[in-house]
Amino acid sequence: MAPPAQSQRSPSPSQPSGKGEVSDLKSQLRQLAGSRAPGIDDSKRELFKKVISYMTVGIDVSSLFGEMVMCSATSDIVLKKMCYLYVGNYAKVNPDLALLTINFLQRDCKDEDPMIRGLALRSLCSLRVANLVEYLVGPLGSGLKDNNNYVRTVAVMGVLKLYHISASTCVDADFPAMLKHSMLNDSDAQVVANCLSALQEIWSSEASSSEEASREREALLSKPVVYYFLNRIKEFSEWAQCLVLELVGKYVPSETSEIFDIMNLLEDRLQHANGAVVLATIKVFLQLTLSMTDVHQQVYERIKAPLLTLVSSGSPEQSYAVLSHLHLLVMRAPFIFSSDYKHFYCQYNEPSYVKKLKLEMLTAVANESNTYEIVTELCEYAANVDIPIARESIRAVGKIALQQYDVNAIVDRLLQFLEMEKDYVTAEALVLVKDLLRKYPQWSQDCIAVVGNISSKNIQEPKAKAALIWMLGEYSQDMHDAPYILESLIENWEDEHSAEVRLHLLTAVMKCFFKRPPETQKALGAALAAGLADFHQDVHDRALFYYRLLQYNVSVAQRVVDPPKQAVSVFADTQSSEIKDRIFDEFNSLSVVYQKPSYMFTDKEHRGPFEFSDELGHLSIGAESTGTVVPAQRVEANDKDLLLSVSEKEESGGPSNNASAYSAPSYDGSSVSAAASSQMLSELAISSVTGHASQSSLAIDDLLGLGLPVAPAPAPSPPLLKLNSKAVLDPGTFQQKWRQLPISLSQVYFSTMT
Repeated sequence: MAPPAQSQRSPSPSQPSGKGEVSDLKSQLRQLAGSRAPGIDDSKRELFKKVISYMTVGIDVSSLFGEMVMCSATSDIVLKKMCYLYVGNYAKVNPDLALLTINFLQRDCKDEDPMIRGLALRSLCSLRVANLVEYLVGPLGSGLKDNNNYVRTVAVMGVLKLYHISASTCVDADFPAMLKHSMLNDSDAQVVANCLSALQEIWSSEASSSEEASREREALLSKPVVYYFLNRIKEFSEWAQCLVLELVGKYVPSETSEIFDIMNLLEDRLQHANGAVVLATIKVFLQLTLSMTDVHQQVYERIKAPLLTLVSSGSPEQSYAVLSHLHLLVMRAPFIFSSDYKHFYCQYNEPSYVKKLKLEMLTAVANESNTYEIVTELCEYAANVDIPIARESIRAVGKIALQQYDVNAIVDRLLQFLEMEKDYVTAEALVLVKDLLRKYPQWSQDCIAVVGNISSKNIQEPKAKAALIWMLGEYSQDMHDAPYILESLIENWEDEHSAEVRLHLLTAVMKCFFKRPPETQKALGAALAAGLADFHQDVHDRALFYYRLLQYNVSVAQRVVDPPKQAVSVFADTQSSEIKDRIFDEFNSLSVVYQKPSYMFTDKEHRGPFEFSDELGHLSIGAESTGTVVPAQRVEANDKDLLLSVSEKEESGGPSNNASAYSAPSYDGSSVSAAASSQMLSELAISSVTGHASQSSLAIDDLLGLGLPVAPAPAPSPPLLKLNSKAVLDPGTFQQKWRQLPISLSQVYFSTMT
């Protein structure tokens, strides 16, 4: 049988078909190395391009190292760049080969063309080979004194590279002092900026071990140096300006007049086209005036226009970054931006992340004068095709209502949302109505009238369903169908996957039971039985807690579960003031964009949600568990004996460990009549107060339809045995008494014959 034909693939022109092609390249490069024929540079370019393309796709062409170095003897800058790229790539992994490049790189560092000198010096410093640092000192010293500013710029950064390779060599060669001299005396702004960046990094690293470096680092923040940079700031590039502004932000003026001098010098930077420069300038203004309240407020007024201009111009990404900083300022001083609320209206073509941030800012700037216009605009967004934005707009309306601005009109708008035929709108509105009722109980009649018409079957989102259940329990006396709606929800207990909904359902049916016991007793019994058998630990524990409360004292249970309503004055903020201040201190950084301090997303212990190890049971943090759950039987087996009080455990005489024969309450369809339930409740309260715990327990079980096995009453303990030390008993009397005793044990033994 013939072997299967192999597919023929033509090799790509950019890839060698084998080692032979690399050998061909080697021979061609060797032929061109010593040639000076016209057009030879063009031939070299083609070969160099092929070598670079092979290297880019991961093919090892290090065997061509010698030939590439020999071919680099040319004045063509394109060939030089490609050769330096090749050398820099293979010098890191082959330090021995890097030694071959030293001579021609040092030679190029003395070339007449400043571009070649700069490229050669950059490539020489990029070798990053520790045993070659001695060859860097001479070219770097010459580069720092070069007449061309490009070469000096490259040399400054080369000093920083040398420091990271060998800090001692850099310091011993006195390069930091040379950089300081160049920083204060060089005519080129880019050289000055590079010197500042390199010195800050070097002296910050050396400050822990060198007092001189520590003094030099502090000298950078002296008044002469800061004013020197401020007077030259217009010469710098945008990157260099941000570097200088960061330095100025760390400077502490000794007099108030210095603060105004610095702000006057930087006034025109607020009109800069680059957003980074504007934000860096704003940070300087804010930090300089923190201790001057009146001036600080004037700074807010001054920086408002530049920020709003940046938001409306530029890319969406830049708008979001500027909006994040503007949002931080709005949260600190909302009254200053309240008149400019229209700048935060959403545009149809903006990305969702920009719209969401604008909605938060509209919520923050709302006050008595602009609430109507803002809420009207937000209500338009509720019909947006972008569902997440529609949800956020409804939440924004609710947040404004919780700020006590034009509550009457806002409640009417929210109730109109409930009547819309969109599920997500109804869901968000239900959550907000619950919060409004917690803060404004006087609106219960109007809200309940609308909520009562909503079918629980149409609500699928857990938070919305939990809000509806909370209202059913809290205002069950005003909602005629509340007990029956709760009963239907309990019947579908097994189909409800959200633990939050099941927890609210337990609490709601308890509240409804205290207000309308005849209609709710059956539902309460079913809820407690289902909760005790629930696999979720929180649901199980709450059901057990409620059962124990009812078992102990019904009146106490009512005071605990359904206390008198108290309006919530202030809802808890998601961020503490300390965190907000920390974010403000890190203005013009990623902390503002992430809305969290830098330590929360840089340190290992603040990396967000994580998974526990296997030993801890695969528990997850930061997300609702969707994996394997604990079986209900295990929970029931562990905790079923907890339903017994201490006295009942002693009376039952059963084991108190996990192998207890006692079972959790199971719901029994037969229940007491509705007419007798209220009378039984009062009797339970009286009996528990008088101390008849066991009788109240039986009454609760009977009332709620919980079939609990009752252990028989233990036999009375025999009297204590007392011995008579002076007893006298003759043999006849002893024999007579012995015969009168009943037989306690009789055993018969049979012997087997072997």
